[in-house]
Amino acid sequence: MMSDYRRLNRANWDDRAPLHAGSGDYALDKFRTDPSFLSHVVRFDLPRLGDIRGLDAVHLQCHIGTDTLSLARLGATMTGLDFSPASLAEARRLAESSATPIDFVEADVYDAVTVLGAARFDLVYTGIGALCWLPDIRRWAETVAGLLRPGGRLFIRDDHPVRMAVDEARTDALTLGYPYFETPEPMVFDDGTTYVDTDLAVAHSTTHEWNHGLGEIVEAVLQADLTLTQLVEHHSVPWEALPGRMVCGEDSEWRLAEHPERLPLSFTLQARKL
Repeated sequence: MMSDYRRLNRANWDDRAPLHAGSGDYALDKFRTDPSFLSHVVRFDLPRLGDIRGLDAVHLQCHIGTDTLSLARLGATMTGLDFSPASLAEARRLAESSATPIDFVEADVYDAVTVLGAARFDLVYTGIGALCWLPDIRRWAETVAGLLRPGGRLFIRDDHPVRMAVDEARTDALTLGYPYFETPEPMVFDDGTTYVDTDLAVAHSTTHEWNHGLGEIVEAVLQADLTLTQLVEHHSVPWEALPGRMVCGEDSEWRLAEHPERLPLSFTLQARKL
């Protein structure tokens, strides 16, 4: 099953890559025509991300590289890592057409230290929608710690695990329908759609996913000898995670239309390697 999850998920993301690159949601044309343009994900992160000029940074699970390019435009020397060759092909085309040098590397996230080198980076960045594809959160945290130099920083914003546990098919109530805590067995989904506006279907529709409780994520970071410096829970997420129950704001973030105070939708966590 462990080998299957990589094979199945990689095929799914290979299918998604051209759909995402062709969608206005990822705004590749704006990246190419406006050298100051940043992804709305990174724009949201800016107040907590701070000044990253001159840092050696790696973006784990970088997909088609829009956030990676945005971080490069903020002054970091960027490496992007992803296991999907189709995603990296789109990322390389975007960087080249934007005249931005970025080193994109194809590898599984758990192999990042072996492939990229230990204690090499000042910043490890992981964007929204990444942790659910990984079966072992402690191994992920150990990988992050292995990549960081002393004094280096982890920055992650991701789906809140409570939101991940909500049954999105229920529109009458907020109901937990999926595991909150990490489980040995994956949640198996068969869904030919993706999260951008497209009429095309994903051919390889089966995915294996896992949730990780917020306490499990924090504990994994601490057990990897990283020092927690920030944990913020947010009322918003970058896409319509609960269809029919959300509204999109001017910041391109989606929030619950009613009682947004009742459910955390995403979180930001930062930690340092001493």
